[in-house]
Amino acid sequence: MRIPRAYSAVLFLVFAAKAEEVRISLLATTDLHGNLLPYDYYTARPVDRGLAKIASLIQDARSENPNNVLIDCGDTIQGTALESVYQEYIETGHLPLNLSFSGQPLDRDPMMLAMNDIGYDAMVVGNHEFNFGLKNLAKARSAAGFPWISANIGVDPGAAVKPFAPYFIKTIAGVKIAIVGITTPSIPDWESEEHYHGYRFENGVEAARRAVGEVRAREHPDVMILAAHSGLDRDPKKPAAPSGDSREDMVYQIATEIKGIDAIVFGHTHQQVAGLKLGDVLLMQPKNWGVSLGRMDFVLDRDPSGGWKIISKASRLIPVTAATPADAKVLEIGRPYHELAERYLNTQIADAPVSLDTQLARVEDTALLDAVQQVQLFYSKADVSFASAFNTRVAIPKGPVSVRKIAALYVYENELYAIEGNGKMVREALENAARYFQTCSGDCSQGPLINRQVIGYNYDMAEGVDYEIDLTRPVGDRVRNLRWHGQPLQDTQPLRIAVNNYRFGGSAGYSTFRGAKIMWRSGDDIRDLVIRYYIEHKQLPSKPVGNWRIVPDAARKTLEKEASTE
Repeated sequence: MRIPRAYSAVLFLVFAAKAEEVRISLLATTDLHGNLLPYDYYTARPVDRGLAKIASLIQDARSENPNNVLIDCGDTIQGTALESVYQEYIETGHLPLNLSFSGQPLDRDPMMLAMNDIGYDAMVVGNHEFNFGLKNLAKARSAAGFPWISANIGVDPGAAVKPFAPYFIKTIAGVKIAIVGITTPSIPDWESEEHYHGYRFENGVEAARRAVGEVRAREHPDVMILAAHSGLDRDPKKPAAPSGDSREDMVYQIATEIKGIDAIVFGHTHQQVAGLKLGDVLLMQPKNWGVSLGRMDFVLDRDPSGGWKIISKASRLIPVTAATPADAKVLEIGRPYHELAERYLNTQIADAPVSLDTQLARVEDTALLDAVQQVQLFYSKADVSFASAFNTRVAIPKGPVSVRKIAALYVYENELYAIEGNGKMVREALENAARYFQTCSGDCSQGPLINRQVIGYNYDMAEGVDYEIDLTRPVGDRVRNLRWHGQPLQDTQPLRIAVNNYRFGGSAGYSTFRGAKIMWRSGDDIRDLVIRYYIEHKQLPSKPVGNWRIVPDAARKTLEKEASTE
């Protein structure tokens, strides 16, 4: 059958239009925290996470669509023992516990080496990049074969530090992609001044507004992406009720207040968002530790006025599974660093008089969390100590205890501060912590009683005072029978309080500590203090102090069940 000439022309135009379509994939990771290998250093077991496995997912995605750009949203060079041992060597020039190298000294950051091999295009600066100080940050950055970007980190006049590029441009298949980086600006609240001296941290929303406007005007990108090391400060389903600190987590504000952004990929809060639309802005958050790879797909068509126009966009998370193979080259890059970390972690330093674990540490007082509190009180000479159960999967059998088991109690590179405070600070901090629980009625024997909107590691417990948390009371009025030295604690009672640097900065709602006078700070990580203390004191506690509890009694059994499934 002969097709009429008019129809032929129409078909030609349709197929020609289709031929002009192009699909661009944004691939993203965030909060890798030194998880290079699919291995849990605190349990000494293989796990389904890490950059080596993510590398295989990246390779698959690239095979499916060669038109791609790969970024990381920060908090990359801190977190596992593999990175910690390396970072201590770079910082101090010697290895912990008098270890020695079995081969050539390892003088380049392992995460950067692996990311170079994988072919990352850019990385947003995270707050944990500053944990080890400027020397270590510069060392890692110099090893990276890709730019570190942040539009809201500036440089003080005359400072001897290298500025960060505010954005990154890549043209793929004729499509110009712009990626603006934003970093949570709360770093000065969390780090000692020498760790960021010379850098200044601007409001993220205003910096994003300025950078997006400049990039639009100068570069005329076809796709504008904002990559943030910052989280949502609210449930998008309840936008009028912020649940976090909008100074620290400002992605919601950026998405809803700034024009000209097509998509946002973000991190920092260790949550995951496969796909969320706020207006016309597509949002995605991959899971931390290399648990999933984020992928955004943009389909573009030729714009009659020139350039390209986005006609559709979608996002999804690709999870690492047991079947995901680990990339052989990345495994080889990590091998010498891994072997050194294992030698360190296997060193025995103390003894456990009984079997101990942290499974219920967030719902009842436990000896292992008290072991951390004991260290903080000892070194800070404080009256009251605040600490969180960062890891509820620590199990220490009776007998010799290795560095691995001790280090598992404190997985972050936080410093210890002793601040000048009072009873009001303690009470307000405990009320903020108690948001971790739901309000209940009756005997509280029915759940759920854990508030999943509050991340578990943001629930702090105190030692040095006695108290109860009454779940029948509303948020802000739950702390009962708060006592110090056997007497009711008065708001005006002066106290020396031990907190980590993040709490001192007011993170996670602990604003009561922000701006307090620092009377002492450790200069060393709390994890290192814990290890040092038990090297010297040799024995872990055998039972908890028992200074706090949840009421009513029936709530505790329900909480135990919920905690065991976290």
